[in-house]
Amino acid sequence: MIVPPAPGALERKRILDETRSIAVLGASSKPSRASNFVITYLQSTGRYDLYPVNPQETEINGLTCYPSLEALPIVPDMVDVFRRPDDCPPIATEAVAIGASSLWLQLGIESDEAAAIAHAGGLDVVMNRCTKIEHARFAGGLHLAGFDTGVIDSRRRR
Repeated sequence: MIVPPAPGALERKRILDETRSIAVLGASSKPSRASNFVITYLQSTGRYDLYPVNPQETEINGLTCYPSLEALPIVPDMVDVFRRPDDCPPIATEAVAIGASSLWLQLGIESDEAAAIAHAGGLDVVMNRCTKIEHARFAGGLHLAGFDTGVIDSRRRR
């Protein structure tokens, strides 16, 4: 099993720049879930066509939700995963089978087996990174360390 090296910042930026459609696997309609927050943010950019994937949902943030990657009406450029690491190898296999360009595992999700499957299938692989944070960082909304660049001060303004 050959695990691809983690892509650097320029490579992650290239992946996001080349992506037009994103299947968000494990999407949730609950506003308290990270997947919902990421969908909301990515919708606000106006840059991506988003396709939530969750067999338990029918609509998320006004977007039709699909039960599986195979049920999507298009081939997504990216499969953005919000699932447990143990669920990721079959997801990687499905992402390769449908012809996606990249597999992106969200913060806290790492699977060497899924990465090896996706890499062997010709997909770019990103693990343990958030698409929202990375997009905001490259678009100038976050400092390289991941924090808002605005000044935070406890003093009252006069």
